[in-house]
Amino acid sequence: MDSDGTQEARGTHANPVPRPAGAPEVPSVPPNGPGEPPGGRSGPPAGPAVPPRPTRAPGTPPVPDGSSFMTWLRTPRPDAAPGVWRFGHRPRPAEEPEEIPTRQLLSGALIAFLVGWLIWSLLQNGYLGNWWWVPFDLIIPDAWRGGDSDLGETGTFIVYQGYELLVALGIMVGVARLGRWGEVWRRFVVPRFRRPEPQTAQRDPQDDPAQWNELRAAGAVDAAERLAAEARSGLMRDVDHARILRAWQGVRTGRHSLATFSSTVLRDGAAACLHPSGERDLPARLARHDLVTGQVRLGTTVDDIRNPYAYRGAGLGLGPDLLGTSLVAVGPAGSGKTGTVVRPLAESLCLHALAGRAAVVVVGAAGAGLGPADAYDVVVRIGNQDSEYDLDLYGGTADPDEAAAVLAEALVGDLADPHPGSDTRRSTTVLAQLLGPFRAVHGRFPSVPELRQLLDGAPGPFAALRQGLQDSGQESLLRELDARERQMGQPGDVGGVLADRVALLDRPAFASFFDTSGATRPFTLKALDHPVRVRIDLPERGHADASRMLARLVLAQFSASVAVREDRSLFACLVLDDATGVVTPEAVRGIQRLRSGNAGVVLTLRTLDDVARPLRGPLLGATGCRMALSGLTPWDGQDFAEVWGKEWIEARDVTDRQIIAETPAGKAVHMLRRVITGKAPTARAVTVRQVERERWSASELAHGVPAGHAVLSLTDVKGEHAPPLLVDLRG
Repeated sequence: MDSDGTQEARGTHANPVPRPAGAPEVPSVPPNGPGEPPGGRSGPPAGPAVPPRPTRAPGTPPVPDGSSFMTWLRTPRPDAAPGVWRFGHRPRPAEEPEEIPTRQLLSGALIAFLVGWLIWSLLQNGYLGNWWWVPFDLIIPDAWRGGDSDLGETGTFIVYQGYELLVALGIMVGVARLGRWGEVWRRFVVPRFRRPEPQTAQRDPQDDPAQWNELRAAGAVDAAERLAAEARSGLMRDVDHARILRAWQGVRTGRHSLATFSSTVLRDGAAACLHPSGERDLPARLARHDLVTGQVRLGTTVDDIRNPYAYRGAGLGLGPDLLGTSLVAVGPAGSGKTGTVVRPLAESLCLHALAGRAAVVVVGAAGAGLGPADAYDVVVRIGNQDSEYDLDLYGGTADPDEAAAVLAEALVGDLADPHPGSDTRRSTTVLAQLLGPFRAVHGRFPSVPELRQLLDGAPGPFAALRQGLQDSGQESLLRELDARERQMGQPGDVGGVLADRVALLDRPAFASFFDTSGATRPFTLKALDHPVRVRIDLPERGHADASRMLARLVLAQFSASVAVREDRSLFACLVLDDATGVVTPEAVRGIQRLRSGNAGVVLTLRTLDDVARPLRGPLLGATGCRMALSGLTPWDGQDFAEVWGKEWIEARDVTDRQIIAETPAGKAVHMLRRVITGKAPTARAVTVRQVERERWSASELAHGVPAGHAVLSLTDVKGEHAPPLLVDLRG
């Protein structure tokens, strides 16, 4: 499917990406857009058959009449600060209102009532005189007074009692204002009788998302009616809604015609513009997702004084707008990096891919719990002989120089001088001197054993390669080969180091992988032009060095591929479950360039010690979202404290000064107070000043973050940011 939600029969190689195992066989749908002639990936059944009912609506059990989906769709999602879970969010003020302590508020209200009652009692019993009757005497006519007045006894009684009631009400209003009775009513009485407000309110039909008014305004009334009916009947789910909106964006940008879109929707309804896999949802969901805003909920912002008031108690939601600035999460083993961060984000990105919005590559150790295999289109199990897919060692490029640069970063990027200005140019030159001549002779790049022999300077392969270049008249490439031969064995030659690194992949466990002859089905990251879901399992056990090298290879290929994409409206994301040994100077530079290509990476580390000291600051500076999980070491906390900076706060210094009595009576009172309290009489002095302090100190990060919590700062692609937030990842 294209980035605008339409279908296209392009996969990761010459053969299209297969449908995950267990997917139903369905007839084909248009290859290049909705409604075009068939010949692409398969689509929904035609004729009277209808798509199956959704197994569940987002966050709630299914309802036969589709009301659960309609409730989800119509739930308010107000604009909020970066990271706030917008689904059903109720905004709070930016600043915390000054709230009187409960004890002080209730005692003040009671005292005010007693004062009012005392004043009224004194007035009634004449202890304060009759002056309060003066207004009555001035206003009321003489004919209304006395039992023989024109009003009669009853009327006179009512007049007098009415005036007394008016005075009593005046006293009550005064003491109510003095005792803050209104605040007592709002804080303690109203919540007990307030009915829960419904999640959805009556909407103006012009603003109802279930009516598809954009389609109606563009003239696609029949398509809008079909989609509205599918939503009401319960045949539509959140992925369908997001996918069709994505396809509609293609119509608005002019990539596809309105007639083509309308005919596809009228034919397939909620199943229109399917993902190439034919899937409309994931096999299972563990996290809460909102595909209208694109967010996945990771937890709840703690109601803590260190968090901004507007964030306290709000849900934490991450989406492509934040992941587009990349995220690095640091925490020891068991702190929840994979289960509470990586798995929900991978699940969310897979849903975005099904909706035609994103392409995702998830990399981790085999068995790391990154989701079931049928949640992905491509699963590459390196080192597992049952793997259906292989990994392209050269990233799918035909340019020897580009292939050499990416491969050099993977092989020896961690050996480069760990400073932002360093590079791997010598290694790139050595590889280019071999890859170019080999491809010119054989029409392909060398396999792992062939590359190892060339780097080792084996006479036979070199002679054969030289003869092939001479036969084809490749003089320029022959000079490249001559230069490589002259450099071999000289001091400072990196060919031996490259050969040792390639030897890590020239093992029996990888014998059937990294094939360049065309006998296998290699996956290449050039496929990120399409909404593909990829999982790469690394052979962590027994091949730790090879796994780290392959992780660097994937990161380097990802950075190179997203930089040359034609359609950047499709968000591309690489999720790397363990980035140990992956962060290199070139990797940091690549991460800095991802935001402009609508791409991002998610990296997790057990400790920042897994990153060279000169690269820790640049890494934290290159990523817009930084997460410190519980259990962090103080020296790791120091790096986060430095990157999060300081803020101005109001500090209050309290000083107790002993009071010296000078008179005999004062001394007697002080002596009595000392006997009763056991302390000398003191006077308290309070000094208020503005000071600058760290937002989160290294000690607080190391010892003040509870288990299952994390401190997270956020920056979105527009530049808006949120300060470090204490988040409960279990909420």
